[in-house]
Amino acid sequence: MAQMMEMMRTLQENVEASRTEHAKMHEDLVASQARAKMHEDLVTSQARNEELSKVNEELRQSLHEQRGRTTDEEAAPSSPPRVFPIPFAQAIMDTVVPASMVAVKASFTGLEDPEAHLTVFHTQMMLSGGSDAVYCKMFMSTLHGTALEWFVSLPTGHLTSFQQFSKLFVD
Repeated sequence: MAQMMEMMRTLQENVEASRTEHAKMHEDLVASQARAKMHEDLVTSQARNEELSKVNEELRQSLHEQRGRTTDEEAAPSSPPRVFPIPFAQAIMDTVVPASMVAVKASFTGLEDPEAHLTVFHTQMMLSGGSDAVYCKMFMSTLHGTALEWFVSLPTGHLTSFQQFSKLFVD
């Protein structure tokens, strides 16, 4: 009987050691997968940086070549650039959007549901945070097409808060 009890105790210890080893192996696997994902992200980032560097160099060369040429078009006076009003109050304009702010991926052209767009925007901004002025500037960046034309048609200095901006937008 004592021999059988000793065998059971030994088996229990072996099972516990096996469970501990299994848990350790699982932790190692998860850590290894995380390292592999970080490596993959790093390689992707490096490839993107190389691609952007190549495009930048091509643009520099093209700009350099264009500066070297003198054409009749360049010599002719050009029409003045279009002047856009600045619908935001000066306090909003003076606010700098932090570089760490994540760009909102929502886009509104005027054809979509404005309430749904506002909800998507607000949800994404809750994750990033930011002041009322930052909300205004970030929301402006989601407008395209007809919606952007509406925005630039607002009078200079008209918008003073995100609440006012979002109400005008929905209306």
